[in-house]
Amino acid sequence: MKEIRIADVARLAGVSTATVSRVLSEPGKVRQKTHDVVMEAVRRSGYIPNSTAQKLRTRRTMNVLVIAPRLTNPVFAEILRGVDDELTHSGYGIIIGNLDNRREREARYVDLVLSRQVDGVLLLTGYIPENGTRDMRESGLPIVAVCAAIEDEAIPNVVVQDREASHRAVEYLAGLGHRRFGYISGTPSSIIEHERFRGFREGIAASGFRQDDFVRWEGPFVFATGVSAAEAFLAMKDRPTGIFAACDESAIGFIKRVRAERVRVPQDVSVIGFDGIEFADYTEPTLTTFRQPLHELGRVGADVLMKLIRGEMKAGDWNVRLPLTLLERDTTGPVLHKDYKSLRRSAM
Repeated sequence: MKEIRIADVARLAGVSTATVSRVLSEPGKVRQKTHDVVMEAVRRSGYIPNSTAQKLRTRRTMNVLVIAPRLTNPVFAEILRGVDDELTHSGYGIIIGNLDNRREREARYVDLVLSRQVDGVLLLTGYIPENGTRDMRESGLPIVAVCAAIEDEAIPNVVVQDREASHRAVEYLAGLGHRRFGYISGTPSSIIEHERFRGFREGIAASGFRQDDFVRWEGPFVFATGVSAAEAFLAMKDRPTGIFAACDESAIGFIKRVRAERVRVPQDVSVIGFDGIEFADYTEPTLTTFRQPLHELGRVGADVLMKLIRGEMKAGDWNVRLPLTLLERDTTGPVLHKDYKSLRRSAM
Protein backbone atom coordinates (compact mmCIF):
# COMPACT_ATOMS: atom_id res chain seq x y z
CA MET A 1 0.00 0.00 0.00
CA LYS A 2 1.15 3.51 -0.80
CA GLU A 3 2.34 5.45 2.22
CA ILE A 4 0.01 8.37 2.95
CA ARG A 5 1.94 11.61 3.35
CA ILE A 6 1.04 15.02 4.68
CA ALA A 7 1.03 16.33 1.09
CA ASP A 8 -1.72 13.83 0.24
CA VAL A 9 -3.83 15.18 3.10
CA ALA A 10 -3.20 18.77 1.98
CA ARG A 11 -4.25 17.93 -1.60
CA LEU A 12 -7.42 16.21 -0.39
CA ALA A 13 -8.32 19.13 1.92
CA GLY A 14 -7.42 21.80 -0.62
CA VAL A 15 -4.96 23.54 1.71
CA SER A 16 -1.19 23.85 2.03
CA THR A 17 0.99 21.32 3.82
CA ALA A 18 1.85 24.07 6.31
CA THR A 19 -1.84 24.42 7.19
CA VAL A 20 -2.17 20.67 7.72
CA SER A 21 0.90 20.72 9.95
CA ARG A 22 -0.49 23.63 11.95
CA VAL A 23 -3.83 21.90 12.45
CA LEU A 24 -2.11 18.77 13.74
CA SER A 25 0.42 20.50 16.00
CA GLU A 26 -1.39 23.69 17.09
CA PRO A 27 -5.11 23.29 16.40
CA GLY A 28 -5.97 26.28 18.56
CA LYS A 29 -4.28 28.62 16.08
CA VAL A 30 -6.48 27.78 13.08
CA ARG A 31 -10.11 28.55 12.30
CA GLN A 32 -12.66 25.92 13.25
CA LYS A 33 -13.78 25.47 9.63
CA THR A 34 -10.21 24.84 8.45
CA HIS A 35 -9.62 22.47 11.35
CA ASP A 36 -12.70 20.42 10.49
CA VAL A 37 -11.83 20.23 6.76
CA VAL A 38 -8.28 19.05 7.46
CA MET A 39 -9.33 16.51 10.10
CA GLU A 40 -11.92 15.08 7.71
CA ALA A 41 -9.17 14.72 5.08
CA VAL A 42 -6.98 12.97 7.67
CA ARG A 43 -9.82 10.56 8.43
CA ARG A 44 -10.61 9.82 4.78
CA SER A 45 -7.00 9.35 3.77
CA GLY A 46 -6.05 7.21 6.74
CA TYR A 47 -3.05 9.44 7.43
CA ILE A 48 -1.29 8.72 10.75
CA PRO A 49 0.67 11.72 12.08
CA ASN A 50 4.20 11.08 13.28
CA SER A 51 3.73 12.26 16.85
CA THR A 52 7.35 11.65 17.75
CA ALA A 53 8.54 13.98 14.98
CA GLN A 54 6.00 16.59 16.05
CA LYS A 55 7.23 16.50 19.63
CA LEU A 56 10.86 16.85 18.54
CA ARG A 57 10.02 19.85 16.34
CA THR A 58 7.98 21.68 18.97
CA ARG A 59 9.96 20.43 22.01
CA ARG A 60 6.66 19.61 23.62
CA THR A 61 5.38 16.41 25.16
CA MET A 62 1.79 17.15 24.07
CA ASN A 63 0.64 16.00 27.52
CA VAL A 64 -0.84 17.82 30.51
CA LEU A 65 -0.83 16.63 34.12
CA VAL A 66 -4.07 17.03 36.10
CA ILE A 67 -3.86 16.43 39.85
CA ALA A 68 -7.06 15.70 41.77
CA PRO A 69 -7.49 15.09 45.51
CA ARG A 70 -9.91 12.15 45.12
CA LEU A 71 -11.16 10.67 41.86
CA THR A 72 -14.09 8.91 43.54
CA ASN A 73 -15.61 12.35 44.15
CA PRO A 74 -18.12 12.90 41.31
CA VAL A 75 -17.25 16.62 41.29
CA PHE A 76 -13.71 15.91 40.11
CA ALA A 77 -14.88 13.27 37.65
CA GLU A 78 -17.10 15.78 35.85
CA ILE A 79 -14.41 18.47 35.87
CA LEU A 80 -11.99 15.98 34.30
CA ARG A 81 -14.48 15.36 31.49
CA GLY A 82 -14.40 19.05 30.65
CA VAL A 83 -10.60 19.11 30.81
CA ASP A 84 -10.28 16.09 28.54
CA ASP A 85 -12.73 17.50 25.98
CA GLU A 86 -10.73 20.74 25.68
CA LEU A 87 -7.34 19.00 25.59
CA THR A 88 -8.53 16.60 22.91
CA HIS A 89 -9.64 19.55 20.78
CA SER A 90 -6.13 21.02 21.19
CA GLY A 91 -4.41 17.75 20.29
CA TYR A 92 -3.17 17.12 23.83
CA GLY A 93 -3.20 14.03 26.01
CA ILE A 94 -4.03 13.92 29.71
CA ILE A 95 -2.13 12.35 32.62
CA ILE A 96 -4.25 12.06 35.77
CA GLY A 97 -2.64 12.19 39.18
CA ASN A 98 -4.93 10.89 41.91
CA LEU A 99 -3.72 11.85 45.39
CA ASP A 100 -6.56 9.98 47.09
CA ASN A 101 -6.32 12.63 49.84
CA ARG A 102 -2.82 11.39 50.75
CA ARG A 103 -0.10 14.04 50.69
CA GLU A 104 2.67 11.43 50.48
CA ARG A 105 1.58 10.69 46.90
CA GLU A 106 2.66 14.14 45.74
CA ALA A 107 6.37 13.44 45.31
CA ARG A 108 6.17 11.38 42.12
CA TYR A 109 4.01 13.98 40.38
CA VAL A 110 6.37 16.76 41.44
CA ASP A 111 9.27 14.78 39.93
CA LEU A 112 7.25 14.27 36.74
CA VAL A 113 6.81 18.02 36.38
CA LEU A 114 10.37 18.96 37.37
CA SER A 115 11.70 16.56 34.72
CA ARG A 116 9.39 18.36 32.23
CA GLN A 117 7.61 15.23 31.08
CA VAL A 118 4.47 17.34 30.62
CA ASP A 119 3.85 20.78 29.11
CA GLY A 120 1.65 22.16 31.88
CA VAL A 121 -0.29 21.35 35.04
CA LEU A 122 -3.90 21.71 36.17
CA LEU A 123 -4.27 21.60 39.94
CA LEU A 124 -7.61 20.72 41.56
CA THR A 125 -5.97 20.59 44.98
CA GLY A 126 -6.08 24.19 46.20
CA TYR A 127 -2.35 24.06 46.98
CA ILE A 128 0.95 23.40 45.17
CA PRO A 129 2.23 19.83 45.61
CA GLU A 130 5.72 19.45 47.06
CA ASN A 131 8.53 16.93 47.24
CA GLY A 132 10.49 17.83 50.32
CA THR A 133 11.78 21.36 49.79
CA ARG A 134 10.91 21.43 46.07
CA ASP A 135 7.59 22.20 44.42
CA MET A 136 6.21 22.26 40.88
CA ARG A 137 6.81 25.96 40.31
CA GLU A 138 10.55 25.32 39.95
CA SER A 139 9.87 23.69 36.59
CA GLY A 140 8.83 26.99 35.05
CA LEU A 141 5.89 25.23 33.37
CA PRO A 142 2.44 26.87 33.21
CA ILE A 143 0.17 25.96 36.14
CA VAL A 144 -3.55 26.69 36.42
CA ALA A 145 -5.69 26.15 39.53
CA VAL A 146 -9.18 24.81 38.85
CA CYS A 147 -12.07 24.51 41.33
CA ALA A 148 -9.91 25.50 44.33
CA ALA A 149 -7.98 28.78 44.18
CA ILE A 150 -4.24 29.09 44.86
CA GLU A 151 -2.88 32.41 46.14
CA ASP A 152 0.00 32.95 43.73
CA GLU A 153 0.12 35.81 41.24
CA ALA A 154 1.72 33.54 38.61
CA ILE A 155 -1.09 30.98 38.79
CA PRO A 156 -4.48 31.73 37.20
CA ASN A 157 -7.55 30.56 39.12
CA VAL A 158 -10.66 29.17 37.46
CA VAL A 159 -13.20 28.77 40.25
CA VAL A 160 -16.88 29.29 41.10
CA GLN A 161 -18.59 31.90 43.28
CA ASP A 162 -18.44 29.82 46.46
CA ARG A 163 -18.81 32.67 48.91
CA GLU A 164 -21.74 34.29 47.13
CA ALA A 165 -23.64 31.00 46.89
CA SER A 166 -23.24 30.24 50.61
CA HIS A 167 -24.43 33.73 51.45
CA ARG A 168 -27.46 33.20 49.26
CA ALA A 169 -28.21 29.83 50.93
CA VAL A 170 -28.76 31.56 54.29
CA GLU A 171 -30.96 34.22 52.71
CA TYR A 172 -33.00 31.53 50.97
CA LEU A 173 -33.56 29.57 54.20
CA ALA A 174 -34.35 32.76 56.14
CA GLY A 175 -36.90 33.65 53.46
CA LEU A 176 -38.65 30.36 54.21
CA GLY A 177 -38.96 31.34 57.88
CA HIS A 178 -35.98 29.48 59.32
CA ARG A 179 -34.41 31.13 62.34
CA ARG A 180 -31.94 28.51 63.55
CA PHE A 181 -29.37 27.05 61.18
CA GLY A 182 -26.89 24.24 60.81
CA TYR A 183 -23.73 24.25 58.69
CA ILE A 184 -22.09 20.98 57.60
CA SER A 185 -18.54 21.82 56.63
CA GLY A 186 -16.08 20.43 54.14
CA THR A 187 -12.42 19.63 54.82
CA PRO A 188 -11.42 22.38 57.30
CA SER A 189 -8.01 23.03 55.70
CA SER A 190 -9.51 23.46 52.22
CA ILE A 191 -9.68 26.90 50.58
CA ILE A 192 -13.08 25.87 49.22
CA GLU A 193 -14.38 25.24 52.74
CA HIS A 194 -12.89 28.54 53.88
CA GLU A 195 -14.78 30.43 51.16
CA ARG A 196 -18.08 28.62 51.67
CA PHE A 197 -18.09 29.04 55.44
CA ARG A 198 -17.09 32.69 55.07
CA GLY A 199 -20.08 33.24 52.78
CA PHE A 200 -22.35 31.39 55.22
CA ARG A 201 -21.30 33.61 58.12
CA GLU A 202 -21.72 36.72 55.99
CA GLY A 203 -25.24 35.53 55.13
CA ILE A 204 -26.02 34.99 58.82
CA ALA A 205 -24.93 38.54 59.66
CA ALA A 206 -26.63 40.13 56.63
CA SER A 207 -29.91 38.41 57.52
CA GLY A 208 -29.85 39.83 61.05
CA PHE A 209 -28.81 36.69 62.92
CA ARG A 210 -26.07 36.13 65.48
CA GLN A 211 -23.23 33.64 65.96
CA ASP A 212 -25.31 31.55 68.37
CA ASP A 213 -28.11 31.20 65.81
CA PHE A 214 -26.21 28.47 63.99
CA VAL A 215 -24.20 25.34 64.76
CA ARG A 216 -21.30 24.01 62.68
CA TRP A 217 -20.33 20.38 62.22
CA GLU A 218 -16.86 19.67 60.79
CA GLY A 219 -15.58 16.94 58.51
CA PRO A 220 -14.22 16.25 55.03
CA PHE A 221 -16.22 16.46 51.80
CA VAL A 222 -17.73 12.95 52.10
CA PHE A 223 -21.06 11.21 52.84
CA ALA A 224 -19.86 10.23 56.33
CA THR A 225 -19.56 13.87 57.40
CA GLY A 226 -23.28 14.30 56.81
CA VAL A 227 -24.06 11.15 58.77
CA SER A 228 -21.92 12.37 61.68
CA ALA A 229 -23.64 15.76 61.58
CA ALA A 230 -27.02 14.02 61.63
CA GLU A 231 -26.05 12.07 64.76
CA ALA A 232 -25.21 15.35 66.50
CA PHE A 233 -28.41 16.93 65.19
CA LEU A 234 -30.54 14.07 66.51
CA ALA A 235 -29.00 14.41 69.98
CA MET A 236 -29.91 18.11 70.24
CA LYS A 237 -32.87 19.46 72.18
CA ASP A 238 -33.04 22.68 70.16
CA ARG A 239 -32.48 21.51 66.63
CA PRO A 240 -31.80 23.78 63.65
CA THR A 241 -34.57 23.85 61.06
CA GLY A 242 -32.41 24.99 58.12
CA ILE A 243 -29.27 23.06 57.16
CA PHE A 244 -26.68 24.09 54.59
CA ALA A 245 -24.12 21.44 53.61
CA ALA A 246 -20.87 22.46 51.91
CA CYS A 247 -21.20 19.52 49.51
CA ASP A 248 -24.00 17.33 48.16
CA GLU A 249 -22.45 14.14 49.51
CA SER A 250 -22.70 15.28 53.14
CA ALA A 251 -26.19 16.67 52.51
CA ILE A 252 -27.31 13.27 51.22
CA GLY A 253 -25.67 11.50 54.16
CA PHE A 254 -27.45 13.82 56.58
CA ILE A 255 -30.86 13.32 55.00
CA LYS A 256 -30.58 9.55 54.92
CA ARG A 257 -29.65 9.36 58.60
CA VAL A 258 -32.31 11.72 59.98
CA ARG A 259 -35.07 10.14 57.89
CA ALA A 260 -34.12 6.79 59.38
CA GLU A 261 -35.09 8.33 62.75
CA ARG A 262 -38.46 9.51 61.44
CA VAL A 263 -37.44 13.15 60.97
CA ARG A 264 -39.22 14.51 57.92
CA VAL A 265 -37.49 16.45 55.17
CA PRO A 266 -38.46 19.23 54.54
CA GLN A 267 -41.39 19.36 56.98
CA ASP A 268 -39.15 19.10 60.07
CA VAL A 269 -35.82 20.21 58.64
CA SER A 270 -34.82 21.79 55.31
CA VAL A 271 -31.51 20.89 53.67
CA ILE A 272 -29.51 22.63 50.92
CA GLY A 273 -26.47 21.03 49.29
CA PHE A 274 -23.65 22.35 47.14
CA ASP A 275 -22.24 20.97 43.85
CA GLY A 276 -25.19 19.69 41.83
CA ILE A 277 -23.80 16.17 41.40
CA GLU A 278 -25.89 13.66 39.47
CA PHE A 279 -26.75 11.73 42.65
CA ALA A 280 -28.71 14.77 43.85
CA ASP A 281 -31.18 14.24 41.01
CA TYR A 282 -32.15 10.81 42.35
CA THR A 283 -32.30 11.26 46.12
CA GLU A 284 -35.63 10.92 47.91
CA PRO A 285 -36.68 13.67 48.30
CA THR A 286 -34.71 15.35 45.51
CA LEU A 287 -32.00 17.64 46.84
CA THR A 288 -32.13 21.43 46.70
CA THR A 289 -28.58 22.42 45.77
CA PHE A 290 -26.28 24.93 44.14
CA ARG A 291 -25.16 23.42 40.85
CA GLN A 292 -21.59 24.11 39.80
CA PRO A 293 -20.83 24.29 36.06
CA LEU A 294 -18.38 21.42 36.54
CA HIS A 295 -17.79 20.53 32.90
CA GLU A 296 -17.29 24.21 32.07
CA LEU A 297 -14.86 24.61 34.97
CA GLY A 298 -12.69 21.88 33.49
CA ARG A 299 -13.03 23.13 29.93
CA VAL A 300 -12.19 26.75 30.77
CA GLY A 301 -9.29 25.71 33.00
CA ALA A 302 -7.80 23.62 30.19
CA ASP A 303 -8.35 26.45 27.70
CA VAL A 304 -6.47 28.89 29.93
CA LEU A 305 -3.61 26.39 30.27
CA MET A 306 -3.44 25.86 26.50
CA LYS A 307 -3.19 29.62 25.94
CA LEU A 308 -0.38 29.84 28.47
CA ILE A 309 1.48 26.97 26.80
CA ARG A 310 1.14 28.67 23.41
CA GLY A 311 2.27 31.99 24.86
CA GLU A 312 -1.00 33.70 23.99
CA MET A 313 -1.55 35.25 27.41
CA LYS A 314 0.12 36.14 30.68
CA ALA A 315 -0.74 34.17 33.79
CA GLY A 316 -1.68 37.24 35.81
CA ASP A 317 -4.29 38.29 33.27
CA TRP A 318 -6.62 35.40 33.99
CA ASN A 319 -8.76 34.80 37.06
CA VAL A 320 -12.18 33.37 36.26
CA ARG A 321 -15.10 33.00 38.68
CA LEU A 322 -18.08 31.17 37.23
CA PRO A 323 -21.62 31.61 38.66
CA LEU A 324 -23.70 28.83 40.21
CA THR A 325 -27.38 27.97 39.81
CA LEU A 326 -29.72 27.34 42.73
CA LEU A 327 -31.87 24.29 41.96
CA GLU A 328 -34.98 24.52 44.16
CA ARG A 329 -36.20 20.99 44.80
CA ASP A 330 -37.93 18.97 47.49
CA THR A 331 -35.58 19.12 50.51
CA THR A 332 -36.44 22.73 51.39
CA GLY A 333 -39.71 24.27 52.51
CA PRO A 334 -41.26 26.77 54.93
CA VAL A 335 -41.00 26.26 58.67
CA LEU A 336 -44.12 24.48 59.92
CA HIS A 337 -43.42 24.98 63.61
CA LYS A 338 -44.39 28.20 65.36
CA ASP A 339 -41.73 27.67 68.02
CA TYR A 340 -38.44 28.04 66.10
CA LYS A 341 -36.38 27.26 69.21
CA SER A 342 -37.70 23.76 69.71
CA LEU A 343 -37.99 21.25 66.93
CA ARG A 344 -39.00 17.88 68.31
CA ARG A 345 -38.84 14.58 66.50
CA SER A 346 -42.00 14.16 64.45
CA ALA A 347 -43.86 10.95 63.82
CA MET A 348 -44.28 10.07 60.16
